Amino acid sequence: MDIVDKELESRRNEIRAGLEVLYHLNMHISGWDIPELDEKEASQKLFKMIDEELAKIKKKVNK
Repeated sequence: MDIVDKELESRRNEIRAGLEVLYHLNMHISGWDIPELDEKEASQKLFKMIDEELAKIKKKVNK
């Protein structure tokens, strides 16, 4: 494991926590805005959106 791996691994929990905050915050907001929210459907759509946005960032970084 090189220095970059060690540094990123040391922050894995922070990265995970940030992603959880992103997910839960958006689910809470959706729940407030849509009283009859289907949480499973909303989760799937939110994960798809997050994946799409991560793909855009990856593409930009890898140019």
